[in-house]
Amino acid sequence: MSIIGNPDPSNEPTPEEMASALANLEELANQGSASILSPRPQATGETRRVRKLRAEVAEAHLLADLQEDDAPLLLDTPKVRKRRKAAQQAARLHTLAHDLEMRAWQAARMRRLLVTAALVSLTLALAWSTAGVQRFAADGAAPWSPAWIFAWLVEPFLSLALLVVVGARAYLGTRGQPLDDPKLVRIEWLFLGLTLSMNAWPYLPFVADDFSLSRLVLHVLGPVVAVAVVTALPIILAAFSSLDHGPSGSPTTPSYRVNAATVDKLTARARRLVGTGQLSVDSGADKFRRALGCGMDTARAVRDALRSNPNFT
Repeated sequence: MSIIGNPDPSNEPTPEEMASALANLEELANQGSASILSPRPQATGETRRVRKLRAEVAEAHLLADLQEDDAPLLLDTPKVRKRRKAAQQAARLHTLAHDLEMRAWQAARMRRLLVTAALVSLTLALAWSTAGVQRFAADGAAPWSPAWIFAWLVEPFLSLALLVVVGARAYLGTRGQPLDDPKLVRIEWLFLGLTLSMNAWPYLPFVADDFSLSRLVLHVLGPVVAVAVVTALPIILAAFSSLDHGPSGSPTTPSYRVNAATVDKLTARARRLVGTGQLSVDSGADKFRRALGCGMDTARAVRDALRSNPNFT
């Protein structure tokens, strides 16, 4: 039998040669698989400390690359969002506080509160003086006698009459129409004078058997408070009626009704300032406001009154 590609029968390998070649191939294959499966020998000095340091260096490089990115710093933390929300709310409240309608509403609420407190104080002061008036009106009558009982009604009907006048003036004052009729003012002082006299008379130095200044002050305290409230309330309401809250959306519509009497007085004062050169008719309303110490609406009314007068044009 001949081998293809080797026609010479004399060159045909012997069975021993074939076995030797196969053995060599198996040995080479075993060496190659062993070299693949066996781990690579460590370099000289590759200790655990070196591997740990190499890992730390690699980690540091990665952290440095990540820390250069500012994206995490652009995110708001819960604390920052809470503070930003509070700041925006404070800014909106500040803007709302300077709004014309809000300032007018705050002034109206404060005015109602002050009027209510004044009337409550006046009522309590008059109720405080009831005992003193009853002693004066009873004039030593026996307890629970008709004169003693009816003496308790003197102060209530005086107080009710006084509260009618004060309440009317207070209400009209809140509507921008102060009620300054001299007759009503005299009626108020008449009632207050009667109340004060009846409270103080039994405790005066030449009337009381045993004079005591503390008892006198204590019994006149109610009428004095009533006089203070009745005197101060119209002044406070007049100030509220001329209050200006700044420019509105419609310049021709004032925030509050301007008091004609106040405008007349301030106009006369402004004429004197114009005469002395401290103020000019051509000045703006703000300069009139600062010179006269009044509201913007009142300043506009005074300025228009001066410009309408031929003597100052």
